[in-house]
Amino acid sequence: MKENYDEYKDMINEHLLDYMPSIDTKSSSLYESMKYSLTAGGKRLRSVLLLASCEFAGGDAKDALAYACAMEYIHTYSLIHDDLPSMDNDDLRRGMPTNHKVFGDGIATLAGDGLLTTAFELMNKDMFLYFDCLKELKKRINAIYTIATGAGVRGMVAGQVSDIESEHTQCSNEMLEYIHLNKTGALIVAAVRAGLYLGGANEDMMKDLTVYAENLGLSYQIADDILDVKGNEAELGKKTGADAQHEKVTYVSLNGMEASERKLKELTMNAVEAIEKYYDNAEFFRELVLKLAKRTK
Repeated sequence: MKENYDEYKDMINEHLLDYMPSIDTKSSSLYESMKYSLTAGGKRLRSVLLLASCEFAGGDAKDALAYACAMEYIHTYSLIHDDLPSMDNDDLRRGMPTNHKVFGDGIATLAGDGLLTTAFELMNKDMFLYFDCLKELKKRINAIYTIATGAGVRGMVAGQVSDIESEHTQCSNEMLEYIHLNKTGALIVAAVRAGLYLGGANEDMMKDLTVYAENLGLSYQIADDILDVKGNEAELGKKTGADAQHEKVTYVSLNGMEASERKLKELTMNAVEAIEKYYDNAEFFRELVLKLAKRTK
């Protein structure tokens, strides 16, 4: 495995535009809009997790690169749509004007659509290379199915629907956890599991890292809830206080700051415990979940 997070991140950033399809100049605004949000920066968390999981399971990150970039396309599409006036109506993303502020609502919507469909186009294109090797083909079929499920109506999209419908309402902790596990957690879990499939992980490793990813996904969103209250706008690259402004139910609004910080610590420790038996081999994942939790300090 790579020694640190930035090695994977640099690998993704270097190749992120390599898989963009050729778009007719008559539709050049579509390409520019897609590129604008893709290259605006970001942690590349989900794509890094996919590459790291692939190598953790014994695979080569280069063989998973198309899937990692596809994961970033899907995540970026979701951010473009989240920022739209009909959703969160945000002005800033990653310290830059949101896509619809630059290209208009219509082109921004279509750029998101373009990124989502391009993600599956490039993953399927990679599968064509392995029609003569059933073992490798099965790995890729499992990875694509996992990503599609995590991004779709039983994952991220379901969470987004419940998030919208829970605005201005009384929400239970059970519903809030459902929202977080799907809206944020599902794509994080999918990234880890897809990487493991591509790397050839066994069943025990798949179970252990899935528990790790589930706890990481929920802790990551609770940390975001905390940062929306007490984070630094310049460091976050987006406005704070947006959840309260939109009357969104968050872990902080429902349980208070102290309870939220305790829950964050609990989930972080759960993630660490899930990978304890892998000792130093899992140091990358251990350091990552601890570092993400420290964002709130």
